[in-house]
Amino acid sequence: MATARVTSSWQGGFQADVTVTNTGTARLNGWTVTWAKSGDQTINSLWNGRLTQTGTSVSVDDVGWNGTLAPGASGSFGYTASGATSTPELTCRVR
Repeated sequence: MATARVTSSWQGGFQADVTVTNTGTARLNGWTVTWAKSGDQTINSLWNGRLTQTGTSVSVDDVGWNGTLAPGASGSFGYTASGATSTPELTCRVR
């Protein structure tokens, strides 16, 4: 499961944190979080993940050290973006 939270916003941009939580009963070894950004948004920086952007599609993979999660454990990444402030609807999958 992945959840996003806007932590700061300013005219023309914002910062958000995303938490990935293993809600299963087995250890997971790698995750990918995806969402669709609005057309006016641009991801300017991202930390604790590997970013891929194609059009309005955004995909973030773990960076290894935060990708192995025991049941109930969480990992996170964050990003800054320009454009309208929004909290994306996320999809999370195990790799």
